[in-house]
Amino acid sequence: MSIAIKAENISKAYQLGEIGTGTLSRDIERWISKVRGKGDPFLKIGEINDRTQKGNSDIVWSLKDINFEIERGDAVGIIGRNGAGKSTLLKILSRVTSPTKGLIKGNGRVASLLEVGTGFHPELTGRDNIYLNGAILGMRKYEISKKFDEIIDFAGVERYINTPVKRYSSGMYVRLAFAVAAHLESEILIVDEVLAVGDAEFQSKCLGKMGEVSKGEGRTVLFVSHNMGAVSQLCKKGILLNSGKILDSGKVNKVLEAYNNINKSASLVYENYKVGNCGIMYVKIQNEDKTSIFTFDNEIKIYLKVNSDQANFSYHIGIAIYDQWNRKLFTTVSKVKNEKVGAKDFLAVIPKNLLLSGKYSIDVSTFMPNGGVYDYKKNVSDFEIADYTSPMAIYGNADVGAINVPCQWLEI
Repeated sequence: MSIAIKAENISKAYQLGEIGTGTLSRDIERWISKVRGKGDPFLKIGEINDRTQKGNSDIVWSLKDINFEIERGDAVGIIGRNGAGKSTLLKILSRVTSPTKGLIKGNGRVASLLEVGTGFHPELTGRDNIYLNGAILGMRKYEISKKFDEIIDFAGVERYINTPVKRYSSGMYVRLAFAVAAHLESEILIVDEVLAVGDAEFQSKCLGKMGEVSKGEGRTVLFVSHNMGAVSQLCKKGILLNSGKILDSGKVNKVLEAYNNINKSASLVYENYKVGNCGIMYVKIQNEDKTSIFTFDNEIKIYLKVNSDQANFSYHIGIAIYDQWNRKLFTTVSKVKNEKVGAKDFLAVIPKNLLLSGKYSIDVSTFMPNGGVYDYKKNVSDFEIADYTSPMAIYGNADVGAINVPCQWLEI
């Protein structure tokens, strides 16, 4: 297949603080180096963009030595924690900003939706902005007119199409902006986290349209989101950024697993020595081999210890199960009648033949009968179902969900 986008040693540096290098002499030195065709002398002392640490330089590299190729028709998810460089990369790919070093090669027209209102003029009406965006993409008026009714129908803002977009809500704004970007004839569609502004119905509609654009029309889609379920659903490939560098790339499930691993701080055993009313002291998930890896036909046993400094009252213990993309699968709750002060041990058993192959984590909470929370521990422990004997194993690495439901089938 032909290459839609190729990045060669892309780096982007930013100056922290006020505009300029800080002194006139340094500005002149930078200008002389540029005239002589040399690099910026102050970038040599730049640091990676780690927002969690205090640095010694006022230059940071938002991106550093990024290399990748994206084939035409690919749907690629770009993921990473806040500050990883995702939006900077999309701005470079969209030609909103240029790289400090390196080269971007693109093959085709690019439509991008990087933030609410990208490419829209607030004083113009929705109708005018549709034609303006089409003209920016190099389309003729009759081409835009052919798509006009589809755009309006998808956005659902027909009543306001002759109103200046500065009067639109953020949801209306992004509906129209996405409809324009997705329907006009661009070869490459770039969408940032902006879809989170829309409601659930619109987000689902957008994911369906992006899938149609990629699979049905053969256009290239680059999608940034913190919704790992949406990335898994839409994309076949992924790029994981961390502190401005590519940490992993390739098949989307492999990249999502790498992302999940860098975010997990949970261990097999959680212990908390802080004693309090209904405080969660201990959480452990273990099989007979003393590991946290189970098979499909294993029961999953979760051991807990809860301490109370009061007697004669009732409370609840809740356990929430999440998959490797942080989607909550289900919650189980038990009511406890506490008769005396002190620690109490519990065992929660998840039935066998329920969870399909994958990695899972749990949240544990203790709370009052009226809903008030005593203690809440997020991502306190994790486990894995590593088995390929379940009914869904024949589908290999396809996304078949996480729960096995033995439905009744009848011939009628």
